[in-house]
Amino acid sequence: MKSICVFCGSSLGDNEIYRKVARELAMLFVDKNITLIYGGGNIGLMGELARTVRDLGGKVIGIIPEFLMIKEVGLVEGCELHVVQNMHERKALMARYADAFIAIPGGIGTFEELFEVLTWKQLHLHEKPIGLLNTNGYYNHLLSFLDHSKETGFFKDRGLMKVSTSAKELVDLLHHEHSGISTNYDLT
Repeated sequence: MKSICVFCGSSLGDNEIYRKVARELAMLFVDKNITLIYGGGNIGLMGELARTVRDLGGKVIGIIPEFLMIKEVGLVEGCELHVVQNMHERKALMARYADAFIAIPGGIGTFEELFEVLTWKQLHLHEKPIGLLNTNGYYNHLLSFLDHSKETGFFKDRGLMKVSTSAKELVDLLHHEHSGISTNYDLT
C-alpha cells in the first residue's frame, strides 16, 4: 500500500484530540512510507495532516478545485498540488491516486466523500480498503445509524469498511486488506 487518501475536516473541531490524531496519522504515513492523498487545503485537519507529513519528509499530493484555492488556500510549498476544475474531478483524481481511504473527523464534505467511496465499493467499482478512524467516539452515531440501516434492510455490508479508534491499528487493517488486491480501477 503506497498511498492513502484521507478525508477530513477543513476545521479543527472543538477538541485538541482531533488535531493530535491528524499528526499521529501523519507520523504513521511517514514511518511506513505512505503517500498522503488529500483535498489540498491548508486549513483545519487537512492542513494539520498535510503540513505534518511534509515537515517530517513524507510525500503529499493535494487535489483542490479552483474555487477552493482562494477559500482554503491550497498547500503549495513542499507538496505536489493539482488544481482541478470542480469537486467531481477532485474526488475522481483522489480515488485514482489512492490505494486505500481513511476518514478521520470532519463535516458533511468528509461524510460525502466517505459515502461515495463506500458506494463505489458496494457497486464493485473498486476493491480498495476503506477505514474510519473513530477518534473520541466521533463516529459513534454514524456507526449506530449504519447498524440501523443494515437491520432495516437498506445497508447490506457493514464490512465494507474497517473501523478503529487507533490510527496504527486502522492502517495495519487496511494494509492487510490491501495485500493481494488489484488497485487498477478507473473511477472517473
